[in-house]
Amino acid sequence: MFRSYRNPYSFRQRKKSLRFWPLVLWLILGLAGLELGMNVLVLLTGQRDRIVNATGDNAEANQYKLAFLSPEGNSLTGIPQSGKLAARSSVAVGYELIPEQTSDIWTINPQGFRDAEPVPLEKPEGEIRIFLIGGSTAFGQGVKDQASTLTERLSARFQERLEQQQRSPEKYQPTVLPPTAEQRQRIAQLPPRIRPGNYRIINAAVPGYASGNQLAQLALRILPYNPDVVVVLNGYEDLMLDSSQESVGIPVKSNLLQEPLQYFWILVSHPVKRTIENTMTAKVLQYYVFKDYPNLAERSLPVRDGGKTFDAYLPDGNDEEEMARRVERYRQHTLQMIRIAAGARVPLIVALQPEITGITPEKRTSEESTIVQGLDSNYTELLTAGYQKLSASNDQLGSAFPRNVKVLNYYSLFDAFSATAFLDTVHLTAAAHQAISERFYNALTGLPQLQQRPVEPAQ
Repeated sequence: MFRSYRNPYSFRQRKKSLRFWPLVLWLILGLAGLELGMNVLVLLTGQRDRIVNATGDNAEANQYKLAFLSPEGNSLTGIPQSGKLAARSSVAVGYELIPEQTSDIWTINPQGFRDAEPVPLEKPEGEIRIFLIGGSTAFGQGVKDQASTLTERLSARFQERLEQQQRSPEKYQPTVLPPTAEQRQRIAQLPPRIRPGNYRIINAAVPGYASGNQLAQLALRILPYNPDVVVVLNGYEDLMLDSSQESVGIPVKSNLLQEPLQYFWILVSHPVKRTIENTMTAKVLQYYVFKDYPNLAERSLPVRDGGKTFDAYLPDGNDEEEMARRVERYRQHTLQMIRIAAGARVPLIVALQPEITGITPEKRTSEESTIVQGLDSNYTELLTAGYQKLSASNDQLGSAFPRNVKVLNYYSLFDAFSATAFLDTVHLTAAAHQAISERFYNALTGLPQLQQRPVEPAQ
């Protein structure tokens, strides 16, 4: 009988395969044992709640992270953002916060604003509405309680002013002019009263918004609420946004159209990454070893791809035309906002937001110096030059429209600040929010539209 031929190469391959699977099995069992042991260890040491609260989905850092959802309310697979602040696509403004959501820190009202109470379309009698629009800095990212945000500080300051006017009327100009010229000259030295009423400061800022988003938001979402003043705090996002984009949108669209292979990889790897991140082993490593997570660029830029550094968003150091195009886009959007607000007879305040390179090196706190050390080599040079161009653009617009807009430059606001002002490159501490709110308060109370000038006595 003939014996069947046994291919020795096939036999060796099958033998190697048989040796491979026990290794895989032992690896899986080892990882499972490591995860079980890590859970037992953190329970025995009493550190579980601390680690989970610092690294899990409910961690403080995730309270301000965006989570983009589909119209049906499902997570968009492939989007790096996976925080607690839910947002959805919008044809009008790029994307918007989903109304009626809350966390331990913030509340989003039925109109999509960061406000505990609804804002009716029809303004109640006696209400004076001041809207704040901008990005994550204006929204209050990083602030641990609602009372410390810019808008809440402003609300408290206006209420304090009204009470002081009632308590000490002699410190302010009277409501009726005195009869003699000497008396009138004397009261002219006193600060004017602000109009009596219910001052409502509404935080309509949305993390990640650039000037293009804010222009659309002002025209379509803010003016219908009949604001008395609109305050814009922006600039940084425009310097970080490629000139090919008019506004910031949900990243999945650009990923899908411009980088399909990268998007496909994100789509495939994202569920695996999320599974790994939710293990106790990964949380312990993140808490004790990888303390700077997410990286500085991810913390500073709310709507960006995970893992990328600032080099991915800054123009090439030699490409001055690209930075000029970004500044020109900002100028055009700001010009349109001025014209729209002027047409609606609404005063507009445009302020360049603070940024950490506005503090000179010798005046930075140790925390701020650590942040700057984590920046890319060309970041400071590009941001400083960019802010100078933004400031010059705003000054030009302010001179061209002196009765329609008030421009402010807060880039270097904290150069003489005694405490730590920055949590990352742009987001502010509670103390810094208090300081900037006082600057905005002075600017707002200086507007003639909010002042109550003395009138001639009745004949």
